[in-house]
Amino acid sequence: MQTSYTLRLATHIVLCVGAFAAASTGANAQDPQGATTTRTTLPPVTISAKANRDPVEKSYRKMIQGMDLFEKERAMSPGASLRFKLLPRKRETDMGRIEMEVIGSTEAFEVPIAPDHTFTLVRNQKAYDENAQVIPNRKAQTMTWRTEIRTPGLPPNTRRLGDLRLECRVGMEAGLVSNSTNIVGRLARVILDTPSYCDRKDPLYLFFADKPLFSVTLVAGERREVLPVNKLYAAASDDAELNNDLPYCDCEVLVDRTYVLPLGDRSWPDETRVEFEYMEDGP
Repeated sequence: MQTSYTLRLATHIVLCVGAFAAASTGANAQDPQGATTTRTTLPPVTISAKANRDPVEKSYRKMIQGMDLFEKERAMSPGASLRFKLLPRKRETDMGRIEMEVIGSTEAFEVPIAPDHTFTLVRNQKAYDENAQVIPNRKAQTMTWRTEIRTPGLPPNTRRLGDLRLECRVGMEAGLVSNSTNIVGRLARVILDTPSYCDRKDPLYLFFADKPLFSVTLVAGERREVLPVNKLYAAASDDAELNNDLPYCDCEVLVDRTYVLPLGDRSWPDETRVEFEYMEDGP
């Protein structure tokens, strides 16, 4: 039986938390000659006056930092541009007529949403300083967020691995992934929401294809490799706990479009093609 995505992610969290705790213990050990105390300062939270009392929201400051990282590392995707994307998390989520605002303590402005549910953010120093929130008119846990970085001119049903590597790095920097709302999930975000997570050989960063997947193939020159099934569908095949796992995964209604990639395996260059065969095209 395959290991579920949630269990595999939990293993990553345990290992990372253990390393983090060990490092913190060493760094904060008491001096025999005098005790020292360290205190972790949590980031401030902006509470908006939106009519929606439980909104989906992300940090404007974090998303701008993601944009900064894209500019810094855009050599990885020299011909691409960055957009953010909204995706459904529940079957009943209405993805039509989404309205979005950036709201701080005194600054607020609207964010246009394209028909494909993508958007960009303008830079506003006042909103950044106020730790404003990016808030669509949808409730929490009904949508999820990703970056979209696409090199133009690629063949149909094809992505470029360098673009997807940068999507992961920018998405982590921007704090877009929201797989859990419990204390473990919050701790996981502290530990794992860094771009360096994407440098692991097999990070569990979920990508979503445009349509339900039949297969995903990596192609670099003469080298071809079809991803095994445990890299697709959030490792849901033969997972007896799937129904219990899904509420904690932002892939909840996108399982059939989900895949992970060997982002940190540099034997696959950035120019590697990621080729998709969709269910509707399969044999």
